[in-house]
Amino acid sequence: MLKEDGLLYVFIHTIKPLNVEAVKESVAMEDNEILQMYDNGNREEAFSFIVRKYGERLYWTIRRMVLVHADADDCLQNAFLKAWKSLSSFRRDSGLYTWLYRIAVNETITFLGRKKSLPDDGTVADTLSGDSYFDGSAAQTLLQQAIALLPPVQKAVFLLRYYEEMSYKDMEQVLGSTEGSLKASYHHAYNKIVDYIKCKTN
Repeated sequence: MLKEDGLLYVFIHTIKPLNVEAVKESVAMEDNEILQMYDNGNREEAFSFIVRKYGERLYWTIRRMVLVHADADDCLQNAFLKAWKSLSSFRRDSGLYTWLYRIAVNETITFLGRKKSLPDDGTVADTLSGDSYFDGSAAQTLLQQAIALLPPVQKAVFLLRYYEEMSYKDMEQVLGSTEGSLKASYHHAYNKIVDYIKCKTN
């Protein structure tokens, strides 16, 4: 039984030590092969392949939403724990990554929704200035400040569309909303970002 100690337990205690070849093998495996391994009773090994294959991509999706590494790490761990608990009931009417995306994004939206207030400009600027992930340019800081001020769902829609280039059809499965509603959310988010940047640069 997989203990609920977070992602570190998944990496260290349920699988052999990670190495470059192990990661390459995970990425090369097709989802149906991983799921077949799970169905054959090798549940922890199969799940370790899922973590290796998709962990980094999910992390950066979450990171763009929350900005702070520690928050992204917490959301990712919670998302993988939920995925572990639910994998046996995964109906496979959508792709494995889409299913994982849905869990991770909704976990992050919930996390953001628990925050009592949106960050102010200074807080976002301070966060970005001390983070090597962001290039530190004025344009990057301004864009991230604008994104940070969006409501959680609009933020998720904008990031999935703008950075991930996700289709609205796939986004429907991830966010459980209609295409029309998603397009409206993206439109509102885009206009808010443009207005924010115009206000700050004029």
